[in-house]
Amino acid sequence: MPRISRSRHGRPAGHNVRAMSHPHEDRLRIPVADLDSEATREALAAAARGVAEHAYSPYSEVRVGAALMDSHGQVFLGCNVENASFGATICAERAALVAAVSAGSQRFHSLSLWASPKARLMPCGMCRQMLVEFAPDLIIEVTSSGAPREQYRLRDLLPGAVRAEHLR
Repeated sequence: MPRISRSRHGRPAGHNVRAMSHPHEDRLRIPVADLDSEATREALAAAARGVAEHAYSPYSEVRVGAALMDSHGQVFLGCNVENASFGATICAERAALVAAVSAGSQRFHSLSLWASPKARLMPCGMCRQMLVEFAPDLIIEVTSSGAPREQYRLRDLLPGAVRAEHLR
């Protein structure tokens, strides 16, 4: 059985996930051979739920966490950050995407979302459009405090997406 690493907060990071040193945060890394395993899906869902604890949501009181895994197994986390000017609010999915692109990653395998309401919350249209720029075939798993995980493909959630090739 692979060693279970711990996050910087002392919580289990996942099945065979190793913490990777980074100047700003511990980053999870999944072995490439395990990208599609059930254990990886569970680890990503746990990471999404864990990062949701950091959400800033004084207006909606809805906490959302996202764990975005790139094609090399690196996992980037994000949570929602609300603002009194609602248009300035950042969704968890976009927070994770910005963290990934800022770290140099642009090819993504899957995204796990967790939300505090009992019903599943799907990515909003803006998040779908941002994600499709990098990964039209992205696997998205969504869960909440009261619903089991459901899996979707981004291409099915955003048919007819605006793509770079449409602008040339």
